[in-house]
Amino acid sequence: MIEFQSVTKQYQGGQPAVDDLSMSIGKGSITVFVGPSGCGKTTSLRMINRMVEPTSGTITVGGKDVTSVPAAELRRSMGYVMQSAGLLPHRSVVDNIATVPRLNGVSKSDARRRAEELLDVVGLARHLGKRYPAQLSGGQQQRVGVARALAADPPVLLMDEPFSAVDPVVRDELQQELLRLQKDLAKTIVFVTHDIDEATVLGDKVAVFAVGGRLAQYATPEEILRAPANDFVASFVGRDRGFRHLGFTPSDGVTLHPVPTVVRGPSGHESDPAAAGGWQLVVDADMRPLGWATPGTDTGLIPGGSLFRPGESLRRALDAALSSPSGLGVAVDSEGKVLGVVRGGEVLALIEEARQIRQAAL
Repeated sequence: MIEFQSVTKQYQGGQPAVDDLSMSIGKGSITVFVGPSGCGKTTSLRMINRMVEPTSGTITVGGKDVTSVPAAELRRSMGYVMQSAGLLPHRSVVDNIATVPRLNGVSKSDARRRAEELLDVVGLARHLGKRYPAQLSGGQQQRVGVARALAADPPVLLMDEPFSAVDPVVRDELQQELLRLQKDLAKTIVFVTHDIDEATVLGDKVAVFAVGGRLAQYATPEEILRAPANDFVASFVGRDRGFRHLGFTPSDGVTLHPVPTVVRGPSGHESDPAAAGGWQLVVDADMRPLGWATPGTDTGLIPGGSLFRPGESLRRALDAALSSPSGLGVAVDSEGKVLGVVRGGEVLALIEEARQIRQAAL
């Protein structure tokens, strides 16, 4: 879908910002450019829509050389999301989203109708369409930025560190929202980040750039974590890459154990159907977890850590157990109802078993 063929960007009197870049980006996939500051990842992204012109080499999109298309027309044919959302402060949310369709000649009423539909797509309530950017939270602004990028239904979506300016909780929500959208829309997405965790969560493939604008490794997240191409990649990925690699190891063998529960009603009343010793899981009337309690103490409700859904990775199972005050990771179904708990020791045993299997296969 997108091809870089020996592309170099050389600024006058300096080192190349991008040095002899050749790579192929598949249609309908998320490709993440990651690396330290000054490594050329954003420059590479911006050369796709000619916000930056290459010094040499060729970039094609869908088999067509990008220089054969007028720059303004090319940019309107691609979605673009930046770090600060870049919304027009004097225009409502709906009118911000409708910007590109209007530039493409779509009538005002049709463009606004499309904008209102996209509010649903990116998970925003329709009444927010009448507000102005300053009246939204940072996370809401970024969702509007994504909706605006999708407004003309472009085949290519360019995203330049779009989630780096929001807090970690919102960032995780936006990442999951992007994965949900991609499952439905199957766009060709090029995503820039400096965060290797974000890269491995989002990318179908990850391009690691080294200082000097050279491509150090281009592979799946699992391969980069398992087998870094050189010392630079290994250093950038970090010493805990083995833990990150657990995100690609299935949790099929994790056992779910029953857990004593305490039901807390709407008025705060608690009933104790199990009356068991040790930790007890506090749930609501629909069996959704609220936290942990220890019988015979007055410590109240203790937050329960992250949740685990069967089918997720061993990393998620281990994180659920390690983040729980009881050492038991709470497993829930698709509706958030308790299925049981996983034990940290058993998860670690499965991790060791998976490690031995990988070693034997080498």
